[in-house]
Amino acid sequence: MDSVFAQASHLLIAAGPDAEGDPTLRLYRDQITTLAPQLEWAGYLSTTGVYGDHQGGWVDENTPLTPSTRRGQWRVAAESEWRSIPNLPLHIFRLAGIYGPGRGPFAKVRNGTARRIIKENQVFSRIHVDDIAQILLASITRPNPGAVYNVCDDLAAPPEDVIAHAADLLGLPIPLAEPFESADMTPMARSFYAESKRVRNDRIKQDLGVTLKYPDYRAGLAALLGAE
Repeated sequence: MDSVFAQASHLLIAAGPDAEGDPTLRLYRDQITTLAPQLEWAGYLSTTGVYGDHQGGWVDENTPLTPSTRRGQWRVAAESEWRSIPNLPLHIFRLAGIYGPGRGPFAKVRNGTARRIIKENQVFSRIHVDDIAQILLASITRPNPGAVYNVCDDLAAPPEDVIAHAADLLGLPIPLAEPFESADMTPMARSFYAESKRVRNDRIKQDLGVTLKYPDYRAGLAALLGAE
């Protein structure tokens, strides 16, 4: 493994943290610290969960980090851990909800397990995996150590709208609406509704020159269905 690190010019960290911290640093902090000065670029994939709940309001990269979930708190701590490594050319990417091939609503709509949970003023931002890839490549092409980028599309939307649109595309009945307050959900599923915000993505466009392939969930879902 040391020989792999010795040859590296770029480092992408995708593993999520846990209660004990960042697992990559837990295993390889010494190697990464030694490697840092020779790297051309390092990227850490974080989440927009670091911003916490804004009751449907807008956030950008300068918004204070006030996570309201345990996972969001772990992410804030992990970002800080990575920033603390001297001479690391670090770029932080705060990803919204990810979807793409094999990771979308169609399977659940088809098998009847999709649910339209309605919570007033609840909106999420999303990003297609292809756009994540092009944003990372654009950053590698235009490195700016210390930069933070929100990685999301142009349209934050209620989750029930996405399910309804997926059903329309498939020509299937739209699942019935369920009030959030009375819906039978696991604690993990319920935690995803703890925060509501709209995430600005101006920086990926202005600083990296990115034009999103899928600027909203409608374009993304249509492409996924067309590729099946």
